[in-house]
Order: sequence, then structure tokens, then C-alpha cells
Amino acid sequence: MGGGGRGLDETATWSVALVCAIIVIISILMEKAIHHVGHHLKHRNKEGLLEALEKIKAELMILGFISLSLTFCQNSIASICVSKILTKDFLPCKRKPDGKEPEDDEDDAEDARRRLLMYDTHRKLGGGEPVECKPGYEQLITVTGLHQLHIFIFFLAVFHVIYSALTMICGRAKIREWKHWEKDILQQQQSGHDPSRYRLTKEISFVKGHATKTGSSAFFYIICFFRQFFTSVGRSDYMAMRHGFISVHLAPGSQFNFQKYIKRSLEDDFKILVGVGPLLWTVAVIYLFANVEGTHAMIWLSLFPVVIILAVGTKLQAIIARMAIEIQERHAVVEGVPLVQVTDNHFWLKDPSLILSLIQLTLFMNAFELTHFFWIWYEFGLFSCFHQKPLLQLVRVLIGIIVQVLCAYGILPLYALLSQMGSKMKRTIFDDQTSKALKHWHKHAVKKKDAKGQSGHLPTSGNAAAQSATPDSADGGHASSGQSAHIVASVDIPQDKKNAS
Repeated sequence: MGGGGRGLDETATWSVALVCAIIVIISILMEKAIHHVGHHLKHRNKEGLLEALEKIKAELMILGFISLSLTFCQNSIASICVSKILTKDFLPCKRKPDGKEPEDDEDDAEDARRRLLMYDTHRKLGGGEPVECKPGYEQLITVTGLHQLHIFIFFLAVFHVIYSALTMICGRAKIREWKHWEKDILQQQQSGHDPSRYRLTKEISFVKGHATKTGSSAFFYIICFFRQFFTSVGRSDYMAMRHGFISVHLAPGSQFNFQKYIKRSLEDDFKILVGVGPLLWTVAVIYLFANVEGTHAMIWLSLFPVVIILAVGTKLQAIIARMAIEIQERHAVVEGVPLVQVTDNHFWLKDPSLILSLIQLTLFMNAFELTHFFWIWYEFGLFSCFHQKPLLQLVRVLIGIIVQVLCAYGILPLYALLSQMGSKMKRTIFDDQTSKALKHWHKHAVKKKDAKGQSGHLPTSGNAAAQSATPDSADGGHASSGQSAHIVASVDIPQDKKNAS
């Protein structure tokens, strides 16, 4: 048996044990690292990120199961024979005549022969060599092709984790920039500063920056299209959205950290972004099917994420512009911060989650594009038949990087802010708000008990708080603005100690 085909029966036991030990150690370190990350997220009450981590683990398990299935079923799959009439077309590269390698592909041929030696041992795992096909037929897919597909699944798993992490890091970095705006607003409220003063609507920064009245709807969207490249979220935008959110969902003047709520909301959305459902797997299969030689399908498909994310960015900018125009049309003079209208009517199909689904689709398509490019580079080389025009392939990668940065650093944080302008409010607010209210109530109840020297009963307001918190804890998603106002009002603890007691 050749050197490339030496089995375990001809391999030193110490080398087998050493390789197994290394694999086990790496696996344990990875498991401990994931467990440590999960424990850290749980300790910091990052429920959204913890659920996202569990989704990533589940998806990696699925990819691992697919990989294991390919390993043990490869010879059975390779034994399936189909007519050559069915396999002569839909090839990603031109078929080599008479099974000979072209002269200009000698390096690729040598590399392929080297890989075949690496794969020779794996061919025995399925129970012997694949069955030879009769004349006029050939294998549905060879063992070598299955191993290359195996490597692609590994690339997909690694890039999915890296891509998801980069998306969240960029989004959180952008939202972190809003922290000093929120701090300034809260400090002004605590110091008794009254921002209420009358101003002409046209002099307000939010209105001046976004209220673009045009006679043509097409021209309006063209302006919004270019605006997404220059502005994402300004201070005036943040203050207007914050004021509108608090005025509708909470009591005016509430000491509420809106920036922290947006950050929790983004974490809650992240667990949706990292999910890979049947629709996204269907898109991946379509990508692989469309990669036919001569069509340059991968180049054209790489434009889809660009089109989708630019359309989403334009829509989000249009929503802000509509809000500014509505303020200008309703009021000639505004007191304090302008009050934006909170409604689902601004979104496509009156559903803010539709935009999140499009962002998820864009990120997956873009990640798949980059994964496919680097897999081809690893398996077949940068200048292989898959990349007949290397310059276009480099442009394709550059487009993918630009889409990733634009989506993660610009579009996703803007969506996290504007999605709060819908008619429904996410439950992420209640976990923190209710918890603080109950702790505040419990602290006052203990003080009252110590002061009176009685065993004491729960105050009526505390019972109301606990009862009002219960329905939301059981709620699976959103609460309407009317319900949320009732819940927050019921758990609100007065600042005045006389009222509290």
C-alpha cells in the first residue's frame, strides 16, 4: 500500500494517540471557551446574546452532523451513477478533453494529485471503493468532490461565526457613540434644566436635516438614497426618536436610559440575524446551482446584497424624512424637542420586522459570497478556472467588505433606533424596568417593616407591581403601546418617600 494509503494497522500507536490527544485537547478548549462566554453573558444578563450564542452552537452542530454524514456515506453517494447526458452541462469549469490536464494548468493538476493522496485514506471509511459505473454513465459526485464539499462546510461554519461576531461588534460600537448623548440628557433632567422653549419648526435641527419636500416621489427617494452614505444617526435624530418613544410608551420626563434600551434591543435582534433557516439554506443551494461556467453568475449574485442593503438604507432614511415632514406640516412652532409620530405605517407592509429579515438575508448572502471566494482560493487556487477574471473577483470581495461595514456599522444601528418608532414595544424594556421597580419596592418594604417592628404584609402597590409584571414575563414578544404604558405606570415607584410609604 502506498504511503498515501497507509492505514491504522500500519501506523505507530504513539502517533495515533498523539493525534487523538491533540484533537481532544482542542475540542475541550473550544468547549470551555464557549462555556466561559455563555457564563459571562448570563452573569451580565445579556439574554439576547446568550440566545444568539445558543443558536450559533446549534447551527455548528448541524454543520458537524452534515460533515459526519458526508464522511460515512461518501462511498454510497459516490456509487450513484447517472447518465453522462445529464452531467455534460451545468459545469463550473470547462470539461478537460480525454481526461488530460491542459498545459497551463500543470500546477493545478499537481495540487489536485497531492490532494487525492490526502483523500485516499478517507475513501476507505464508507466500506471500500465506490462501485464503478457502466459505460455511458458516471458518478453523481466523486469522493474527491465530496471531500471538497466537506471543506466548504468547514469554511462556512468558521466564517459564519467570525462574520456574526464582527456584525455585532460593529453595531455595538456605533450605538456606544450615543452613550454621551444619553448621559447629557439625563444630567440635564437631574439638574432641573427645562429644555422646553418655543422655536420655529423650520429652525429645528431634526427638521432642517431631514424635511425634504419635493414635487416628485422619485426625487425624494433619490435624496434619501444618497443621504445614507453621509449621515447615519445624528444627535438631533437621537433626541427626537428618544422623545417620541418616551412620550408614547412611558411617562414624560421619565429617568429612562434610552441608549441602553437600544443596545438591549440590538442584542435581541442579533439572535435573529445569526439564525439560518430553511429560506437561507435554499439561497445557499441556489448559489451553488447557479455557478455555471460562462454565466459569471457569482459576479451577478454578489450584487444582490448591495441592492437589498441600499434599498433598506434608503427606506430607513425615508422614514426619518417622513417624520420630519409630518412635524413641519403639523406645527409651525414647537415646544422643546419635536415629537415624532410613532406608528408602523412608515414601514413596508406596516411590519418593522420585515426590514430585519432583509438585513438577515443580506448578511447571509454576503457571508456566503466571501466564504465561497476563499474556499475556491484554498481548494483550486486564486487563478483557477473558477476565477477566470481575477480583477472581477477582487471587486466582488471588495463589495462584500463594503456591504458588511455599511450594514453592520450604519444600517443595523439605524434600524435598531427606528424600529422603536413602531406601534409596538419590545419586551426588553420590561425585564430591566420591572426588576428595578420591584427591587425599589422591596427595599422600601423592608425599611417599613423594620421601622414598625411588624411582620408586615405586602403593600398594595407592590402587589399591583408584581401582578402587572407577570403577564409581560409570559408574553412571547411585543406589547402594545397601551399595554406597555399601563404596565410601566403600575410598576412606577414614586420618587417622593411619603407617597412610597
